[in-house]
Amino acid sequence: MSCRLSELVVDCADPEALSRFWCEVLGYVELSREEPDDGIEIGPASGFGGAAPTLVFSRAAEKKTGKLRLHIDVNPVDRDHDAELDRLLALGARPAEIGQTGEESWHPLQDPEGNEFCLLRRRLPELE
Repeated sequence: MSCRLSELVVDCADPEALSRFWCEVLGYVELSREEPDDGIEIGPASGFGGAAPTLVFSRAAEKKTGKLRLHIDVNPVDRDHDAELDRLLALGARPAEIGQTGEESWHPLQDPEGNEFCLLRRRLPELE
């Protein structure tokens, strides 16, 4: 028997804003909400238990102080890499400076709260 990755929890100052951002990035929907505004879980419209993990945004009083030791990588599914980069920047992502050389095949970015993630170049099929 083994385990399966089911959810990733992201500590943040504003679960509402960050869940909206990541719903737009990933095409996810809100699945559940803990009241009063303590956490929001987002995931594929098909709901819990599918192949893709859900994301839980949990309110935390502490500010992010350094580079994350774990980050999210995303790939475009319905457009080319440059068009997806433009879309993510328009949603509120910002370029991240993490010591890259400029020769990388990915773009390091930050979400609106400064959490690093990378846009990879390979285009993936959409999940059903």
